[in-house]
Amino acid sequence: MQAYPIPAATVSFSEEIKKSRFTTILAATPGIEAAKAFIQHVREEHASAGHHCWAFVAGAPDDAQQLGFSDDGEPSGTAGKPMLAQLMGSGIGEITAVVVRYYGGIPLGTGGLVKAYGGGVQQALKQISLQEKVLQKEYGLQCDYALLPQVESLIFQLGGKMLHSEYGVDVVLQVSIPVRATEEAAVRLRDLSRGALHLVPIPQ
Repeated sequence: MQAYPIPAATVSFSEEIKKSRFTTILAATPGIEAAKAFIQHVREEHASAGHHCWAFVAGAPDDAQQLGFSDDGEPSGTAGKPMLAQLMGSGIGEITAVVVRYYGGIPLGTGGLVKAYGGGVQQALKQISLQEKVLQKEYGLQCDYALLPQVESLIFQLGGKMLHSEYGVDVVLQVSIPVRATEEAAVRLRDLSRGALHLVPIPQ
């Protein structure tokens, strides 16, 4: 995956179902630690609520290693799973949903809970604004001084960044290039230098 949508801003959606108040909050969370920090923040902000159910897709939408969910005291399978299903179906990455429930005294039953928690996330997703996250990869590059301006210009044209430069006999560069542009970068650098410039991947 070379790029994917992520939330551009936090979104909140509230509704009342049989006197229980459900508030769904969606936020951008790049990574599991950020997701957990956001969940904790919502818990503290709504400390008097009966339940703080949550689900997250903390990495790319297709990264099964960075998923999580919790029913937080609701019957098993009635909150976290339907919430996660909505997030995974959206194709959005780096997103966490927390649904805060203030209990109104009327039981909803398992079907009603699934509908309330899953539906809250579904409604909040309709309001969300997105931005694109372009995945970047880091490379090392040894460059002749004479070619440096052209190399810098090429990296910027392709949406990349210059991360670090060391000036010795040659210039040793550390650059970041969008994954989708790496092949084009390699070809154009070779053409520019008559085959002298090679991108060396930096393990991350």
